[in-house]
Amino acid sequence: MGTLLEEIKKKAVKAQKTIVLPEGNDLRVVKAARIITDEKIAKVILLGDEKEIKKLCPDFNSDGIIIRNPKTEDVSEYANILYELRKNKGMELAKAEQLCRDEMYFGVMLVKCGEADGMVGGAIHSTGDMLRPGLQIIKTAPGISTVSSCFVMVLPKGCEYGDNGVMIFGDCAVNPNPTAAQLADIAVASADSAKRIAGIKEPKVAMLSFSTMGSASHELVDKVKEATALAKSLAPDVMIDGELQLDAAIVERVGKLKAPNSPVAGKANVLIFPDLQAGNIGYKLVERLAGAEAVGPICQGFNKPLNDLSRGCCVEDVVNVTAITVMQASK
Repeated sequence: MGTLLEEIKKKAVKAQKTIVLPEGNDLRVVKAARIITDEKIAKVILLGDEKEIKKLCPDFNSDGIIIRNPKTEDVSEYANILYELRKNKGMELAKAEQLCRDEMYFGVMLVKCGEADGMVGGAIHSTGDMLRPGLQIIKTAPGISTVSSCFVMVLPKGCEYGDNGVMIFGDCAVNPNPTAAQLADIAVASADSAKRIAGIKEPKVAMLSFSTMGSASHELVDKVKEATALAKSLAPDVMIDGELQLDAAIVERVGKLKAPNSPVAGKANVLIFPDLQAGNIGYKLVERLAGAEAVGPICQGFNKPLNDLSRGCCVEDVVNVTAITVMQASK
C-alpha cells in the first residue's frame, strides 16, 4: 500500500494542481492542508475564517496556503453563474447567493470556474452534502450520466491476481441497485480510474454475475448482459467482457474453461459488481480475509474531480485522497 500511495504522491507533486479543502473548521483538515502544502502534493485553497482556524489550531502556519472565507467574501460573481446554471430549475438569484456562502457550494464553484482543479470534502459533511452541489454544478463527464465510486484494492505481496496485485472494485459505495445503463457507466468510469489512479495501463474489466456467458438464466443476469453491451459501445477501446462469475474473471484456469474466447476471463483487474450489496460485501471480504488494503471510496463520473471523505477519516486520509484527486485531475 505504501508503495502505491507514495507513487501517487510523487506523480501529484509533478502535476502541480490546486485542490479545495472546504472544511477549514475541522482540525484534521487544517493539519492535512499543512502537510499537503509542505510535501507539495497540491496547492491548497482552505475555506474558513483565518482567526477561527488559528483558534482551532494555535500553531497553524498558513504560509503557501490560500485561505478564503465564503461567509465574508463577495460571492456575487459566483452567485450569478450558479443562477444561470440553475434558473431553469427554479433557482432565484437570492438563493444562489445564499448557497454560494455555504462552503461546500463555494468550493464546487471554485472548481467550476477553474480556480481549482478538484475538491476533497466530507470530513464533517454527509455524502449527500458533498454530492449534491457536484451534481448540480459540475455534473457528469461527457458520455457518462452516473456518479459512482471505486476502491483501489492493493493485494498482499506475491498475490497472483490483478495488475501486479492491484485491482479496481466498483461500485462499492454509491449506487444501491444500478440499472444496466448505470452499470455500463460504472464500468467505463472504473476503467478510467484504473489508468489515472492505480497506474493500470491496460484495464481488463469484468462484469460480474452468478452466471458465466449464459450458464444461468435470470433477469439479474440479463441486466449484466445488457450493461456489458452498453459499456462496450461506450468504450470500444477498453477490454470489457461479461457476464462472468468471479472465479472465471480472475482465475486463468477457470477463465479458459468457462469463457475460452473472452479477452478478459482469467485476467481481470477491474471488477464491476452487479449491485451495491455485492460490491460492499466483496471489497470488505477481500480487505478482511485476504489482508488487502482498500483505498477509497473514490468518486468517479464527475466532469471534474470531487471526492468524499469518511467522517471518521484521519489526517493521513485527507492527504491521501487529495493526492488521488490530483491524479484524477491530471490528463
